[in-house]
Amino acid sequence: MAFTQQRRGGRPPQGNSRPSGGRSFGGGGGGRRGGGNRGPAKKYIHPSKFINKAVAKADEIVYESKHKFADFPFGAQLHHNISHKGYVTPSAIQDQAIPHIIEGRDVIGLANTGTGKTAAFLLPIIERQSGISLRPSVLIVAPTRELAQQIDEQFREFSKGLNLYSALIVGGVNVDRQIRDLKRRPHFIIGTPGRLKDLMQRRILRLDTMTTLVLDEADRMLDMGFLPDIRQIVDAMPRERQTLFFSATITPDIQALVNTFLNNPETVSVRTSETSEHVEQDIIEVRDKSQKIDILTEMLRGEAYDKVLVFGETKFGVQRLSDHLDNSGIPSAAIHGNKNQSQRQRALKQFKDERVKVLVATDVAARGLDIPNVSHVINFDTPQTYEDYVHRIGRTGRGGASGRAHTFIDAR
Repeated sequence: MAFTQQRRGGRPPQGNSRPSGGRSFGGGGGGRRGGGNRGPAKKYIHPSKFINKAVAKADEIVYESKHKFADFPFGAQLHHNISHKGYVTPSAIQDQAIPHIIEGRDVIGLANTGTGKTAAFLLPIIERQSGISLRPSVLIVAPTRELAQQIDEQFREFSKGLNLYSALIVGGVNVDRQIRDLKRRPHFIIGTPGRLKDLMQRRILRLDTMTTLVLDEADRMLDMGFLPDIRQIVDAMPRERQTLFFSATITPDIQALVNTFLNNPETVSVRTSETSEHVEQDIIEVRDKSQKIDILTEMLRGEAYDKVLVFGETKFGVQRLSDHLDNSGIPSAAIHGNKNQSQRQRALKQFKDERVKVLVATDVAARGLDIPNVSHVINFDTPQTYEDYVHRIGRTGRGGASGRAHTFIDAR
């Protein structure tokens, strides 16, 4: 088959030449961005960094939880909702963070993506909100619309029968409905920094009654430039509050935020080895874009490629590639910045429900996505930085599961 031409060495492509011709499906395989005003130069990543023999699951120490969900002091209805979702034994972040949150402590939660942190903060907060009439009193801030939507969906499942309500406040959708939702004084406000700040400036959203703040994926929010918005949001909240801060990493910038926003926090660190270590990684060398699309199409016809996330560089290229795959008989959907929120949600749901086999995405559109059981991540275009690469391939091999990643690079 064509893609067996991949080399398993790590020699970099020579020079900055780019093959010409072929179909246009996004950027090139490696090197740096070309062409006019397309953005900053791409950082060179040696191809050897795209190759890794995965750490077997058996090599990992299995976490032994100190609790069962039934042990936590939740009410009968919440226990029923937890049981209905099939939750019995907490994950490490749930097991260690929930008792501190129940006690009202500020918490710093350090955990890899896909470890169950959403339930770790939602469950104890929902328990405390049952019977509290002060509304709204909980603000949950997430970096992307998709992650905020996922948190809201989990909230609705866990809060069934408890007469608790939420408002989802994100960009890309009609603001009038969100204003109506806020006027109903929901208990929980779940949103992204930009739209939250916008409604604060319009004096529609007031945060002076808030008792609880959750900053989820704080490292991603900083990466995306939301620090000024976050500071403005936090400054509008009461100083007396419970703050829960979740991040995959602690950088100097994040440490500065922690020092500013939290009061004598309890740190719960359940980070394991880098997600990339769980993922079998390899490169595929190609002569030109035409060969690259042919190899990708042939790969995706294989049975092993049952739920595949493909990353491209540009919005136009991602849409073209998704359309090509669809027309080739490989069910595909795309998410990128030119799609509105409902279109992105529809594409994401098709992929989650396995009605399409492939989701093609740009980096920005894919940030914060929580998609279970992704079998492969394919970098059709190389990322801007190695950090972006680690984030991309972290969509597979989640929670210690196995995963595979392929990266196309230019043949030397």
